[in-house]
Amino acid sequence: MKTLFKWIGALSMAGVLSACGGGDDDVVAAPAPAKVGNIAEVAQKNNFTALLAAVNKAGLSSTLTSPSANLTVFAPTDSAFGTLATQLGFANADAMVTALSASDLSKILTYHVVPGTKYAADLKAGGASQSTAYNFGGTPARLALNTTSGVSITDAALASSKVASADVRADNGVIHVVDKVLVPPGVLNVVQMALANPGVFSSLTGAVVATNLASTLSGTGPFTVFAPTNTAFSAAPSGLSTSQLSSVLLYHVLSGQVLSTAIPFGTPVATLNTKNLSGSTVPAQTITINNNLTITDTTATAASIAATDVRASNGVIHVIGKVLIPN
Repeated sequence: MKTLFKWIGALSMAGVLSACGGGDDDVVAAPAPAKVGNIAEVAQKNNFTALLAAVNKAGLSSTLTSPSANLTVFAPTDSAFGTLATQLGFANADAMVTALSASDLSKILTYHVVPGTKYAADLKAGGASQSTAYNFGGTPARLALNTTSGVSITDAALASSKVASADVRADNGVIHVVDKVLVPPGVLNVVQMALANPGVFSSLTGAVVATNLASTLSGTGPFTVFAPTNTAFSAAPSGLSTSQLSSVLLYHVLSGQVLSTAIPFGTPVATLNTKNLSGSTVPAQTITINNNLTITDTTATAASIAATDVRASNGVIHVIGKVLIPN
């Protein structure tokens, strides 16, 4: 009888194990994530109207709708597009998108794209510099990231943007919402690059507009501009006439594009300024760039170079910490 009960117990246990799926080989797979739409569809659901208008004009819609896209998109809000439009002198975002060429819009937009699906944690693990889908000078242009507190991004105009909402999932990638349009290298001219970063260059751009030099510096060029910061302007001499201010500004500009790797250290370099502060025409006044990355003007105080190689469509900007004063 005991033997019979043992057999019945064994058969019952076997039935339970069979009902439960048996051994380790029969693990039930986790359900696939619910479909939420491709990047373009998710952007549309979240009212990224200006972004999608730019995408359509640039001919990038198929890229964002492709099931195999596998992209990370930093998506500027409509407000961010409106802010850049205002900075560049357009009535609104629609006017800016209409005015910019499809080619330039494509460059701007691909600068917002990082290949691969990278959530905020992946961005943090990926380091302080990320390659984008925009190629400039034969190599992918890079974004500078700071992940100390959330994610912030510094673009080619040296302006900072914050990720306002991270990890917005799409079926073919991920979106991070940013509060600023990221400005790439080589698309905007030197004046526009400065206009796109008023936190650093509003005094400079105000002076350029006041002296009617904006059209000159927006021309073909190329130019090399030593751009004083707002802090530098706050310490500059005041009470200059428009003519004197024009001479001062042209004293910061060289003809031709001189990148940091080609600076002729220790050699006087001619600027575009051919008038002294008294208004007399003189030979082009010179500055000297020193090996310690300072610039000697006509005063006893050298200007430090704070940042180099801000690349514009018509030249390059080097940021300096002092307004240079000519004779």
